[in-house]
Amino acid sequence: MEDMYRRSVMALGLTAAAATPLFALTTPALAAAPTYGPNDGQDIGHGRRMVEVGTRESQITAYKSIKIIDIVYQPGAADPADDPVMETDMVCHIIAGEFTIQKPGIPSYTVKDGDIYTCGIGKKDQATNISNVVGIHRIALLMPA
Repeated sequence: MEDMYRRSVMALGLTAAAATPLFALTTPALAAAPTYGPNDGQDIGHGRRMVEVGTRESQITAYKSIKIIDIVYQPGAADPADDPVMETDMVCHIIAGEFTIQKPGIPSYTVKDGDIYTCGIGKKDQATNISNVVGIHRIALLMPA
């Protein structure tokens, strides 16, 4: 009986040891936010720069392509109140910093590192970097078909 117990323990131990690397490989890793220099991308004013990350054809029939951009905000920088309405639907992902988002008709709210929010075509919003670090909005622009 004691031999059986030792064999069971040994088998379980070997199984656990073999499975450990599999679990380690499936754990999602958070990518570090990119570090942009002061001249990277295009200056869009008000302490903000736009960096084009890439474009890809969309598999969603309502959209021709998806363009990814990063908007880099210096601490305290904000979108101007007179920014035009959104020309496309978009998904915004905060990859650095903390922002207050103001949209007409709803209370302002705060988004932090890792949060996402959406903007619709024809709508307006204003983002303000309220953190003490350079903030980055990674935006997926959903280009209409």
